[in-house]
Amino acid sequence: MSSKTVEKMIEWLDENLTNSPTLPKMASYVGYSEYYCSLKFHEFTGVTFKEYLAKRRLSAGAEALKTTDSRIIDIALDCGFSSSEAFSRAFGKAYGCSPKKYRAKIYRDENDTEI
Repeated sequence: MSSKTVEKMIEWLDENLTNSPTLPKMASYVGYSEYYCSLKFHEFTGVTFKEYLAKRRLSAGAEALKTTDSRIIDIALDCGFSSSEAFSRAFGKAYGCSPKKYRAKIYRDENDTEI
């Protein structure tokens, strides 16, 4: 498997982030076995499929917190989390604060003006 195929897997994951991407679906898309895709994905990226997916979902959630006024529950569900609580726990571990505090900090940082 070439690095181009792994790039194709990553592109597919990013495009299907809100469509419940799974390893079997991705493997079918690129035409390799689940085991082989998982092995090569990890080899090329340094993280497992599951770890990459979790990081991308959190990243998408952080971006939505910055750029939209959507409710946190809606962002959580859109990013593939089962609840706002699950999103908040994972977000807190990754970013060191709750989604609400993250959004408030982004808002404050963007609206601070020096005199």
